[in-house]
Order: sequence, then C-alpha cells, then structure tokens
Amino acid sequence: MLREYHKWHSPSLHRDMELLQYGHSGARVIVFPTSQGRYFDWENRGLISTLGHHISEGWIQVFCVDSVDPESWFNRHVGTHERTHRHLQYQEYVVNEVLPFTLSKNDNPYAIATGASFGAYHSASIALRYPEHFQRVLAMSGVYDVRDWTDNYMDDTIREGSPCEYIAALHDHDKLEKIRKIDWIIPIGQEDPLFDNNKRFSQLLWDKGVWHGLKVWEGNAHDWPQWHQMITQYIGGDN
Repeated sequence: MLREYHKWHSPSLHRDMELLQYGHSGARVIVFPTSQGRYFDWENRGLISTLGHHISEGWIQVFCVDSVDPESWFNRHVGTHERTHRHLQYQEYVVNEVLPFTLSKNDNPYAIATGASFGAYHSASIALRYPEHFQRVLAMSGVYDVRDWTDNYMDDTIREGSPCEYIAALHDHDKLEKIRKIDWIIPIGQEDPLFDNNKRFSQLLWDKGVWHGLKVWEGNAHDWPQWHQMITQYIGGDN
C-alpha cells in the first residue's frame, strides 16, 4: 500500500499542517479525526488496515487530515466568535488547500467526507457548506450542534459551523439541490448520548428534502471497534 506523509504551511490557517495519504487511486476519502485528534489516529487505531483491501485494490485513496480543534471549538481561552472563525478557517484550508492537493494526486471526481464522533461533525459541517465538493458523507456517531462548545449560545455567525442550525436556516435553492445530491450515511448507536441529536439532524434533513440513511446500531456503538465495522459496511455505499 502506498503511504505518503505531507506537510506544508497553510495560508488559510497561518501554520504548518500535516496529513497522511494512503493508496494510489479510487474515490478520494477525506478523513477527519475525532475531537482534538491527529492525522495519524486512523492508522494507529487500525482503521487504515481495516480499509487495506479497498486501498490496495485502488477503490479508494485515503487522506487523513489533521485538526485544529484545540484552537477552535475546544479553545476556552477565546470567545465563541473567535472559535467559530478558527473553525471556518479550517474549512477553508480543507476546501482551498487539501482538496486541490488530493486532485493533484488523483483526479477521480468522487470525494467522500468521513469521520467518527467529532470527525463526523466535521464531515457534515463542511459538506453542508461546500456540497459541490463531496459526493458522499459517512458520518459515524457524530454531533451536529455546537451549543456544548458555545455555552448554548447561537447566532448567525456560529450557525455557519453548526449543522443542525445551518440546514434549518438554509433556503438557498441551488445549494439545497447540491446537498440533496450527496449520499448521506449517518450511523449512530441507539444508546449513544448523541442519538437524539442525530434524530434531530435527520429530521431537519428530511424537512429540506435531503434523502439520507440514518443507520441505528445496537447499544452505544461509540467506540473504535464499532467504527471499524461501520467503515467497512458503509464506505462503499448505503447498504
């Protein structure tokens, strides 16, 4: 399996950013780490090995990006708008730097955003704001409301980074049509504390005519062993 490490100084974030690339061809898979996680977590946790056959066969090419969560939503040393601003800068980094880089490695037009827990949040948030760049979202055990990181405060600026509030307030027909073209797969454990939030996000998607698969798993299902199973079951499509 081809494995490459890449690092460059990000104009969007004004700091060095790192990522790992696996594979040589196939659908481009952008992997977001869990809360305050790192670009090497999926390799260390064995998910890259789990996807090894898909990668080696050239069905997918995986790009594991780093996060700036400690500088955005988890940074309690700055105000909520500063946290939001850093998060939106991070999305600009992914859209304006990472995605063009992946296309330079592989011009396959099909792109998947995926992640678990807070990585699922990142996947949904960026796909809602930039739907023209993604064909599938696989958001495992995610949270889709940032109020826990804003002391329950919400306004138009923060809404840009909060999937539930963003989709609820969205009335742009052209953007909604692009969002509707995405293959949305949302696995969540029935006993996961985030289950109700996932049901709310699901209902908001239905309210906007966005077809999706809310996949309810037994138990909590909010841990790496279940994410191994989810990624294997859903990476190739909704089944």
